[in-house]
Amino acid sequence: MDTLQNMRAFSCVAEAGSFTAAAVQLDTTTANVSRAVSNLEAHLQTRLLNRTTRRIALTEAGKRYLARCEQILSYVEEAEAEASDAHARPAGQLKVHTMTGIGQHFVIDAIAGYRKTHPDVTFDLTLANRVPDLLDEGYDVSIVLASELPDSGFVSQRLGITYSIACASPEYVQTHGMAYRPSDLPAHSCLRLVSPVLQLEKWLFDGPDGQEMVNITNAPFQVNSADAMTTAITSGMGIGVLPIYAAIDGLRNGSLVRMMPKYRSGELNLYAIYPSRQYLDAKIRTWVEYLRGSLPDMLAAHESDLKIHELHMAI
Repeated sequence: MDTLQNMRAFSCVAEAGSFTAAAVQLDTTTANVSRAVSNLEAHLQTRLLNRTTRRIALTEAGKRYLARCEQILSYVEEAEAEASDAHARPAGQLKVHTMTGIGQHFVIDAIAGYRKTHPDVTFDLTLANRVPDLLDEGYDVSIVLASELPDSGFVSQRLGITYSIACASPEYVQTHGMAYRPSDLPAHSCLRLVSPVLQLEKWLFDGPDGQEMVNITNAPFQVNSADAMTTAITSGMGIGVLPIYAAIDGLRNGSLVRMMPKYRSGELNLYAIYPSRQYLDAKIRTWVEYLRGSLPDMLAAHESDLKIHELHMAI
């Protein structure tokens, strides 16, 4: 038995004063309305309406039950309106995960820009260098770097492409010399950046002769944050591979030197991942749209800065 539908029928009969009028309002037959009220009374084991050939009247129990029905139906209507509004209007909290470096250098700025046009959306942002389980951990959107995504059944949107470069401090270069090609790296102290998308022991580079892989064995230090890696490199500990966004400021101010300038690490895709495309909440839809419109430009700006820096260094 559909108790909620029967409650709607009973409430409509009480308001309209007849089964026929209620049937017109509910766009159904008089027999269906009468059956709904009878089923409700049988379920409750209580008479709600006294019926005569000319009129109907609420019983005492019917009056009390009607007041509760109207309250419940009002709550249901509010809940339905709120849920429908979530599909149409961006509002409420977005729980977002992103990898740490991407979050610090791009996503927080994107949130600030997004909220200028969607002030009713608030953010709960988690920075963590892993790919989370969206459903178990309750994230609305995850923003991750990966060469490719495993088949998870989730929806993904590619937001752009980035890569990393090998860097060292001027003091390290003065003491230990430059590395010009991947085959030079085993003779140097190499600092490992721990990441779910990068191999620790094997570094892969794209260069003039295609892809080259080198085994990294002399590794006195490893860390799971690109910004912490930047600090380690500028402290003269060795050569490390940094994403462009983490390296560019150090290259500009001279605290970093690019090693192997003709080589860069393999490209990584930046993805936004969310659970479903069907009945997508408006705040998720507009947030992903904003990321698709803004992050490619941010990534391109950093790559352009790198090219300008290298052009100035070559002059």
